[in-house]
Amino acid sequence: MHDLRLALRDSAKKLEDAENTSNKLRTDYESQLRKKDEVISMKESIIKEKDAYITKLEQEILKYDSTFVPSVGLDNSMNVNSSPRVSLLDTPTKQHRMKRTAISAEPAQHKKSKDLRVVLQAYDKSERALNGHVRYFAFQCTNCTYHMFFCGRNEKTKEFLRDAILNNDFMKNLEMDQIMSIVDCMYPLEQRNDSLIIKEGDVGNLVYIMEEGTVEVSKLNKILTIMGPGRVFGELAILYNCTRTASIRALSHCKLWAVDRQTFQAIMMRAGMQKQTEHLELLKNIKTFETVREDILSKIADAVDQVSYTDGEYIVRQGAKGDTFYIVAKGRAQITQAKSKWDSAVYVRHLERGDSFGEAALQSEETRPFNVIADDPNGVTCLVLDRQSYREMIADELSRFKREESVRYARKNTTFISGEDERDLKNLRLADIEIISTLGVGGFGRVELANDTRNSKKYSLKQMKKQHIVAMKQQEHVMSERNIMMETRSDFIVRLYKTFKDRKYLYMLLECCLGGELWTLLRNRGFFEEPEVRFYSACVIEAFAYLHSKGIVYRDLKPENLLLDSKGYCKLVDFGFAKKVGLGRKTWTFCGTPEYVAPEIILNKGHDMAADCWSLGILIFELINGNPPFSGSDPMKTYNIILKGIDAIEFPRRVSKMASLLIKRLCRENPVERIGYQKGGISDIQKHKWFEGFSWECLKKGTLTAPYVPKVENDADTQNFDYFPEDDSAEPDDDLTGWDKEF
Repeated sequence: MHDLRLALRDSAKKLEDAENTSNKLRTDYESQLRKKDEVISMKESIIKEKDAYITKLEQEILKYDSTFVPSVGLDNSMNVNSSPRVSLLDTPTKQHRMKRTAISAEPAQHKKSKDLRVVLQAYDKSERALNGHVRYFAFQCTNCTYHMFFCGRNEKTKEFLRDAILNNDFMKNLEMDQIMSIVDCMYPLEQRNDSLIIKEGDVGNLVYIMEEGTVEVSKLNKILTIMGPGRVFGELAILYNCTRTASIRALSHCKLWAVDRQTFQAIMMRAGMQKQTEHLELLKNIKTFETVREDILSKIADAVDQVSYTDGEYIVRQGAKGDTFYIVAKGRAQITQAKSKWDSAVYVRHLERGDSFGEAALQSEETRPFNVIADDPNGVTCLVLDRQSYREMIADELSRFKREESVRYARKNTTFISGEDERDLKNLRLADIEIISTLGVGGFGRVELANDTRNSKKYSLKQMKKQHIVAMKQQEHVMSERNIMMETRSDFIVRLYKTFKDRKYLYMLLECCLGGELWTLLRNRGFFEEPEVRFYSACVIEAFAYLHSKGIVYRDLKPENLLLDSKGYCKLVDFGFAKKVGLGRKTWTFCGTPEYVAPEIILNKGHDMAADCWSLGILIFELINGNPPFSGSDPMKTYNIILKGIDAIEFPRRVSKMASLLIKRLCRENPVERIGYQKGGISDIQKHKWFEGFSWECLKKGTLTAPYVPKVENDADTQNFDYFPEDDSAEPDDDLTGWDKEF
């Protein structure tokens, strides 16, 4: 018993020693962990400080890099029909952000006619090659006459050229009649082995299709790819004037087909104008639309679909439910009707071009009272309008449109200058202005912070070189910018007070906004939270509401063209591409910044205010995510991604559901489907759920607090702008041609 007691005591002692040892080890380990945590924390702090320093240096680098403007109009001359995956990262990435330059391809309007004649000098005019004829066509647009020559060729060649176009990422988006017109206008060229077809840096004007041979594509003397028959290259050159970004050299004797930019644009314009004119002509003769104004009728003309039916095919069946309205555009159809379900259908009458049926379906679901059957060996083509499109565009608003918006915005949304200030400005001379510092550098010159020496009032002075404007053929745009801005009166648009000119320069005296560019803020921040984006986009919406009510399309929306005032409110600036198209009319200018260009501009279908709705969707996406939804390594790839549509884009998680829905409604491929362009106009955007709870009235009154109020010490404080070195370029030559007489 004694031995047992000793054994138990010994065991207890060992357990106690083991526990003490364990506790000591635990304490030692915890002490070591605490020390390691302190070391980790200290190193994390050092890393954080270094990250902050790196970020600061990156911002400084970006700030200086952004003062250099990248070259305009890069050409995807060697497009190899790649199809990059359209996707975006879940979180925004801080990229090397450069200012983007807008592009314009509008021809010089001061020329009264344009000869778009296909170059036939090198063309084999034999009966065999031309297939017996050359067909001439001419049409007029505004003050211009367009001429085209359609060159006949054998069916095998036509099929080859058509298939090549249909296999090209960009040109396959054209309509078939446009493709066939391009095929008809192409002319053959031959290139010897080792000859240079396209030279890097040269200005391009032709798109090519290779029929025979092999070519080598190189950039900066580095071979990129080899191309053979059936390939299309140089297609960016038919959209606008641009320099080739690669060289293409023949590796063998090559047979090519080519078409120039002016011919391509004439084909596209003719197709768009012809289609809309035909649709309008048919709609005007329909009783349902006889009281509809021209601008609304123009939207309907764009909204109708063109559907073809073969001989004997049923267009509608008696007893079927329907929500579509039909107009016979081509061919002949017959109406048959059965008096009861037990009777056979009997002939009632024929429908010819201009006849319509199904009007009741536009108001409510209609049970079709008769059959309509195609009765023409060449088939029947109908214009079709569905009830949803009808309601979204016009419905009960046929006799009402917001013409009064311009008056309402002019009164409620404008800060007027006092009579005294008006008199001051009237007497202001260019000699009274002194330059303080540079606020920005643009394509045609510089924007300076200017002081009126008579009263120390500050302005922005936009100074443009006349020589450069003429060289870039932008006289029409500059005059349009001046005229539009002079009549603009909105608190959400930078005000133009006065213009000056001398022998070398044009000057615009503008309202001074010292909060800096929204682009700079986006560059420094990377992206914005949705409440911030809601505020900035609301400012743009107010500006668009004013412009659209006056029939003005802006066409160059992007963060670079949005200035912040001292309260942090956004203002639209730079109206170089703005145009007064009027209500219900279109323009065919290719212009804008590649990432923001709408599909109808890319495809040269004619565009109007709906293009601004598209760009608003792109802006909202970019401000939330930090990058635009459509972006490629060069403009042509960007355009191809745009033509795939917004539904092909994988939205990042940080874009909320409501924001995503709004963006997708703004960026519909069909302009008439875009919110902001339908019956409610811009107010439809304001009523969208993403803006629920937003105070539009407070925004208009200027009482809403901006999400970011820039620091502005005084009326000459330029701390919110990047530094720009002094202009050391040579003085431009004098221009006394008089094109700027009305400036």
